[in-house]
Amino acid sequence: MNLLLGSGGFRTPERVSSLANAMHDHFGDVSRILFVPYALADHDGYVRMMTDRGLHAGYELDGIHTHDDPVQAVEEAEAIYVGGGNTFRLVNALYAFELLEPIRRRVREGLPYMGVSAGSNVACPTLKTTNDMPIVMPPSFETLGLVSFQINPHYYFGANFVKRGDDVHEHFGETRDDRIREFHEMNDTPVIGLWEGGIIRVSAEGVSLTGAPARIFRKGEEPIDIDPPAVLTAHVSGG
Repeated sequence: MNLLLGSGGFRTPERVSSLANAMHDHFGDVSRILFVPYALADHDGYVRMMTDRGLHAGYELDGIHTHDDPVQAVEEAEAIYVGGGNTFRLVNALYAFELLEPIRRRVREGLPYMGVSAGSNVACPTLKTTNDMPIVMPPSFETLGLVSFQINPHYYFGANFVKRGDDVHEHFGETRDDRIREFHEMNDTPVIGLWEGGIIRVSAEGVSLTGAPARIFRKGEEPIDIDPPAVLTAHVSGG
């Protein structure tokens, strides 16, 4: 398989350029990418925004929502890019349009897949490590299962602080580490906490990290911090 999985936070010129380079390496000379905008409500606006912000890397983005038959669009696609937003809304739409199995099969056959944020979540076995509110209830939390690990996008470590005027106050809310530890109280799957700007590549050569650090969580073990570039294969195998 050939996957490119991003956390998000591609909001600076440097990060946009880094993302574009990664996309060119990943997609090569394909002429059109099937873009899945279901994680946001405004599908047309989403496609425009991706182009306006340069997050298309110069490729033509073909919104799957414009096709009368979304399954056929997947069958005919040269590559697929699943955008971020609300993971529950995205997964609900993938079930409603019966797209999980066609996407899974085509990617396993070699179709290049890219996901960012929610699009990275759905590449995992489940959506259980998303940060999103369940604004809609999908038929199942099970997702594409293209990788054997979970991703927590937009990860950061430490406590939360809130700025009020010129003063900074500790929030005392749960940290991401707290939430992932709770996940491992009920689940065994390794989790990659992926910092903003981080990109995970999955190929026949293994799993690698570029762009930003990551923290690896395994049940019953202390988390491990990884700086890019790095190979993550040994850290996320098994569960």
